[in-house]
Amino acid sequence: MDNKLIDLQGISKSYGKNLILNNLDLYIKENEFLTLLGPSGCGKTTTLRIIGGFESPDSGKVIFDNQDITDLPPNKRHLNTIFQKYALFTHMTIAENIAFGLKIAKKSKTYIDDKIKYALKLVNLDGFENRMADSLSGGQQQRIAIARAIVNEPKVLLLDEPLGALDLKLRQDMQYELIRLKNELGITFIYVTHDQEEALTMSDTIVVMNQGYIQQMGTPEMIYNEPENAFVADFIGDSNIIASTMIEDEVVEILGAKFKCVDKGFGNNTPVDVVIRPEDVELVEPQMGTIQGLVTHLIFKGVHYEMEVEANGFKWLVQSTKLVPVGTRVGIVVDPFNIQIMNKPESEDEEAVTLDE
Repeated sequence: MDNKLIDLQGISKSYGKNLILNNLDLYIKENEFLTLLGPSGCGKTTTLRIIGGFESPDSGKVIFDNQDITDLPPNKRHLNTIFQKYALFTHMTIAENIAFGLKIAKKSKTYIDDKIKYALKLVNLDGFENRMADSLSGGQQQRIAIARAIVNEPKVLLLDEPLGALDLKLRQDMQYELIRLKNELGITFIYVTHDQEEALTMSDTIVVMNQGYIQQMGTPEMIYNEPENAFVADFIGDSNIIASTMIEDEVVEILGAKFKCVDKGFGNNTPVDVVIRPEDVELVEPQMGTIQGLVTHLIFKGVHYEMEVEANGFKWLVQSTKLVPVGTRVGIVVDPFNIQIMNKPESEDEEAVTLDE
């Protein structure tokens, strides 16, 4: 790929007997917002630290802009890292915090002053030069950490759970802020999070990791709508995952009932897993349904109702803007396009749906 900026080749890393990354291959394109997503202990932060030079791989190479930088120290790499703990110098002013890296690089005072003004404008904190870092709110401190990183003009910004300490509203504001910055600056963002919504909102590409392996890599739409295995389906949003049988092309038997689907090539009478998102389950009059069930739970979630429907021995999760009271008999219908067929997992890694959550 011509615009490949970072290429991780066969990266493995262990701490003692714990294998964290196992022969990982990953490429990152220029100007991409790529998110490493997965539960605690899946290897996403270790991957980020290896890219940043804070950890050395046991084997494999880190190629950056066609150069092997595997053994290069962090300060020699053309990238900056922003951590969840912003690591601002509390005894310094905002201007001094932002200028720190530029002073070490021996830039002129005029250059530094211009850069400070530019960076503060970019993160919407004009006029904050002389404030002390510890007088700022969490969101403001995060913006200063970003400003301090971008004045060094890195080709890549590494972000390790940078919004984890912020409250929900502020976190959502900062998500939009980061998308804006990425578009304005034209630099590559590599972002680590365990928050699925964050990943879906901000990323061009999501890399779903579990137990040191990449489970799936693709656009947010692809990861959400076409999960490759049960782990991905369950980790990205809510899912109904049901052991089923592919009768033939475009016909799948789910809980004893035949449903039309659009998938082909699984063979006849093949055991498969089916993924149906809760918003894709349609509740109708009992006689109109492919199968029938009973509404057993109901919660109001603001934008929709979340219901549990017991049907053919399975508890279906259903999300709908229409309220169906508990105790109502219903039919279940699913559009063929909304039934996602997956091969049965070949390994426990693919099956480890709730292992680290």
